[in-house]
Amino acid sequence: MTDYEAIGIAEGFIDCDKESKVIQAWQHLIDKGICWELQGWFGRTAYRLIEEGICTLPKDDSTLPPKGR
Repeated sequence: MTDYEAIGIAEGFIDCDKESKVIQAWQHLIDKGICWELQGWFGRTAYRLIEEGICTLPKDDSTLPPKGR
């Protein structure tokens, strides 16, 4: 999945009828750290998905946002 596809699925301008594909898109954005650089709701949604156990923290800590953000 490309970054563009993941953003498009998460934002809804790319149609996706499979929940597993939506989760995969969000996990991609989390793993690459992209969700922390986009509009605020991307990061808030990513944190919620992690807290709910739907997505996981990235294996690479360097993609997490700075503390206090």
